[in-house]
Amino acid sequence: MPATTSTLLRRGAALMAALPLLTLAACGYGSKAADDSANTRIAAGAEKIDGLDSVKIGYFGNLTHATALVGNQKGFFQKELGATRAAYQVFNAGPSEIEALNSGSVDIGWIGPSPAINGYTKSGGKNLRIIGGSASGGVKLVVDPKKIRSLKDVKGKRIATPQLGNTQDVAFLNWAAGQGWKVDAESGKGDVSVVRTDNKVTPDAFRSGSVDGAWVPEPTASKLVAEGGKVLLDESALWPDKKFVITNIVVSQKFLRQHPRAVEAVLRASVETNRWIDAHPEAAKAAANKRLGIDSGKELPADVLDPAWKSIRVTDDPLAATLRTEARHAVEAGLLDHPKLTGIYDLTPLNKVLAAAGQPPVSDAGLGVK
Repeated sequence: MPATTSTLLRRGAALMAALPLLTLAACGYGSKAADDSANTRIAAGAEKIDGLDSVKIGYFGNLTHATALVGNQKGFFQKELGATRAAYQVFNAGPSEIEALNSGSVDIGWIGPSPAINGYTKSGGKNLRIIGGSASGGVKLVVDPKKIRSLKDVKGKRIATPQLGNTQDVAFLNWAAGQGWKVDAESGKGDVSVVRTDNKVTPDAFRSGSVDGAWVPEPTASKLVAEGGKVLLDESALWPDKKFVITNIVVSQKFLRQHPRAVEAVLRASVETNRWIDAHPEAAKAAANKRLGIDSGKELPADVLDPAWKSIRVTDDPLAATLRTEARHAVEAGLLDHPKLTGIYDLTPLNKVLAAAGQPPVSDAGLGVK
């Protein structure tokens, strides 16, 4: 029997509550990014924007957040913010970043589409706006080639995804349904077993044989390949033009209303960072890896970093049409009630920045503020 709307809403609430939050003594959400003088140097004579002492920026210690990693490491955000300090927090779970955004511990953040959708719908459309794109691609199905030699061999196997209801979890459930396989979304049981496993421990689970493969973002996918795994499918192959949103830029609606100049400054820095990444791919890769090392204490080895970096494309375009599709996939999987997404985007500040840079505007696919 189909689940009722109230049942689906309860499931969504339970899903959000079940996802882990990171601990930070200062705010209870993410970890403060390691500070260094190179990326926080304030130019002589610089002025504060909107009178702000700081803008609090959140991102994941993940290559799919390359814009934030490089923009932090190379000082692009600090340059545009003038004497307003860029203060960073690092997360590894979308729900924790949404909670930080709701509490005011973060003003602007880089985050995946599913947490953005869940956060927006759970608040009745009152907590955030997506104001720009950041990355496309960087998600792969990696398997043990001794157990899985073809896509049809995935049936009956144990496949890891990062979290119940996260972006990759929804993508894998949708792909499995497309193969004609039945899987209970919440339990993960069915024709294929979905094992929700934190990206940090997935390589260990793969090495031990407790999972046979994983549908995961970079650099986890390349870590599995370094452990002897084989890329069976790149998710980009499933999308038109091989483009789909993996990372967006979000802002709290309160901060957007009160500090539009600061928002534009961060967006200018994001656009400038993406342009620099495209023009200097090797230097950008090194900068992103250095930032990962500073934030986490460990840089990625070349056999993981190089293939992971190649599969990610930075973009100013939020690829809004693909977010709409991802939301539909979550509904079809039974993990989300039919969401009201109109108003989730406000691309006016980004398009203003793009116009000033001589670039064409990007579309909100009809999901913008009216």
